[in-house]
Amino acid sequence: MKKPPWDQQIASVLVKPLVATPISPNQLTLFTLAVALAGAALFAVGDPVAANWGAGLFVLARFMDHFDGELARQSGKTSKLGYYLDYISGALSYGALFLCLGIGFRDSVLGDWAWVLGIAGCASALISMFLNLGIDKAQELEEGEAIGYPGFAGFELEDGIYLIAPITWAGLLLPFFAAAGTGAAIYTLWSLFVLLKTRKARS
Repeated sequence: MKKPPWDQQIASVLVKPLVATPISPNQLTLFTLAVALAGAALFAVGDPVAANWGAGLFVLARFMDHFDGELARQSGKTSKLGYYLDYISGALSYGALFLCLGIGFRDSVLGDWAWVLGIAGCASALISMFLNLGIDKAQELEEGEAIGYPGFAGFELEDGIYLIAPITWAGLLLPFFAAAGTGAAIYTLWSLFVLLKTRKARS
């Protein structure tokens, strides 16, 4: 069995005290989404201090994204609703991040390209959600399971988002935004390739 990435392993330990509480996995998902949207919104302000706080909140939210799944597994509360809610939460989080970064950099050297990158990144996040759902269905995964991201040495491709905090604090958010917008489009194309390949293999 594939070993979980490091952040998921840490989350599995931190979530243990919640197993015997009334807190449900779906409640954790919605709380995580609220934290992510709050972090994303701070990027739209266009102020470095607000962006620093936004980066911290968004990274926290992406780490907490593992909590709901771990709680569901450890408490035996996996559900179809939770499965879809987790996908929707992730897509909305990343979509809001790109859109708000585009708004925040509207007066930067990027000019109108900030809007283009923001909208393109947001669209990529939403499209990727549907593609990943299609991959799950094509692979006939069991309830509560989802496709994994490409990874190496205990880290997944998605873990790269953690870098947004130190990059923002170092004042390098603008080039990161430009690179991330391109990366989001590439990931969408990769997801499309995997979906088509999986469907072909199953046919």
